[in-house]
Amino acid sequence: MTDRAVAVTRCGALTTVQDLGRAGLAHLGVPRSGALDLPAHRLANRLVGNPPGAATLETTLTGCALRPRCPVTVAVTGAPSPVTVDGRPAPWGAAVRVPAGAELVVGPATAGVRGYLAVGGGVAVPPVLGSRATDLLSGLGPPPLADGQVLPLGPPGAPPPAADAVPHPAPPAVLSLRLRPGPRDDWFPADALDLLARGDYQVASASNRVGLRTAGPPLRRAPHAEGAELPSEGMVLGAVQLPPDGRPVVFLADHPTTGGYPVIGVVPEADLAAAAQAAPGTPVRFLPRGAPRR
Repeated sequence: MTDRAVAVTRCGALTTVQDLGRAGLAHLGVPRSGALDLPAHRLANRLVGNPPGAATLETTLTGCALRPRCPVTVAVTGAPSPVTVDGRPAPWGAAVRVPAGAELVVGPATAGVRGYLAVGGGVAVPPVLGSRATDLLSGLGPPPLADGQVLPLGPPGAPPPAADAVPHPAPPAVLSLRLRPGPRDDWFPADALDLLARGDYQVASASNRVGLRTAGPPLRRAPHAEGAELPSEGMVLGAVQLPPDGRPVVFLADHPTTGGYPVIGVVPEADLAAAAQAAPGTPVRFLPRGAPRR
């Protein structure tokens, strides 16, 4: 019987198994997790004939390398990067057939941060609470990949659809994030949203799957909120929390389900795929509803 598995020959800086996540469990303290760039994850699966919920590999900056133990169809999306099969160039953003024993190498990202590698049949590690996603905050799901690890694959699905060209957004040169004010915007001065919209912010290097941290001018609290503490309350995907240093943090897929710092607004989920691809130093523009645009 064919060994449907791939061996990891280079795990890269941080490569995790991701799918659509664990939706609906926040009341139990379980974050959703899942792929940070969901459109790129879905596209990679579509290119190899997988359903959208099949598990892919999410790489970070430096790519990874695999050696399949059976012939497989793969596709790499997300952050653009060079792709080779046994040293020969292969297309990025398209289905590629990889023979058994050949080494598939996804090189360092030439732009953006996170790549998505789909393999026909999906990565079939055991699910935890209905998902195969690696959650770096809670520790649920499989640990990040390690060199020499062997990953099982599911049975291959239907042949992938033919495509001459696949729409694929480029990583952002400027990260524009719309913002719905609240629920704790009253903890800040009346001009706070205007200052946030006009602030010169950049993606900070400390950003990760939990949250996109920013560098830039701190926001102060309103006089009545100085030194005050909030009881922990529920946190949603895209919440923009203001920690004590006053610099906004945008919560991403592995965010905690509760928190005590005030939330000045919430970024809609549609804007978060670009946040997943914004490299450190990328300018960030917050666009609060009703605030003047730059």
